Amino acid sequence: MPYANQPTVRITELTDENVKFIVENTELSVANALRRVLMAEVATLGELAFIVCTRHPHQVGESHTCFLFAAIDWVQIDANSSVLHDEFIAHRIGLIPLTSDDIVDKMQYSRDCTCDEFCPECSVELTLDVKCNEDQTRHVTSRDLLSNNSRVIPVTSRSRDNDPNDYVEQDDILIVKLRKGQELRLRAYAKKGFGKEHAKWNPTAGVSFEYDPDNALRHTVFPKPEEWPKSEYSELDDEEIQAPYDPNGKPERFYFNVESSGALRPETIVLSALSGLKKKLSDLQTMLSHEIQSDVLTIN
Repeated sequence: MPYANQPTVRITELTDENVKFIVENTELSVANALRRVLMAEVATLGELAFIVCTRHPHQVGESHTCFLFAAIDWVQIDANSSVLHDEFIAHRIGLIPLTSDDIVDKMQYSRDCTCDEFCPECSVELTLDVKCNEDQTRHVTSRDLLSNNSRVIPVTSRSRDNDPNDYVEQDDILIVKLRKGQELRLRAYAKKGFGKEHAKWNPTAGVSFEYDPDNALRHTVFPKPEEWPKSEYSELDDEEIQAPYDPNGKPERFYFNVESSGALRPETIVLSALSGLKKKLSDLQTMLSHEIQSDVLTIN
């Protein structure tokens, strides 16, 4: 049986950071479902943050060990004499996006792994060991996070070669600032997850779509239409403000813009989301078939 609609996709722009494409001949509900899957159900690697601390709260600046569970999913802080407390640092580290393109599909979710804690099948270890020995303030950044897997590194380190001087300093993500005598030493593990569990696993910096660039459907009411900026997809002449009202119109063309956080390439995010949405629909169809068969047997 043929589908009621035959959607088509046309890519209009593709860069290292974002992809723009147009989806036609489908429903608004399908476009919105795709948007939600793009943000919430594409798996990436991230770092963690529940805290159990073995150090007395007044022992500030002394060597200690704290265990924090976050997306870098687990952090052991061995020394922290900075002005930021352990939970703050764990939270900042947990939100640093890690490159996941070449490994995420090969890794297991930690809940499905047979290991006791961490293993190469379900996690990646990262370490950080910085001490300020100079009068000048030392900036601790994502550049200082060292991974035991060359395919999983902070996204700001991806374009840098082995030369430690070959980087643009402002591109690195600041974790904390240290003064002379202060140090930060920790070990962390990144695990596989998706945005619906925690925002740290969201592979996108933003996902948007529009379906009525000339406002012919009047789903948006502009107080002063002449002051509203035109969409880049507008088909109106320069002197026209908005299209004539179409009371019988319905959305059928959707202009998507997907911006990556850097963890995955934008095209990988879109393909993974489409695969996930297809699986959801297939599972729904299978469950519905089973329910219908069960009802028929019950009636008989």
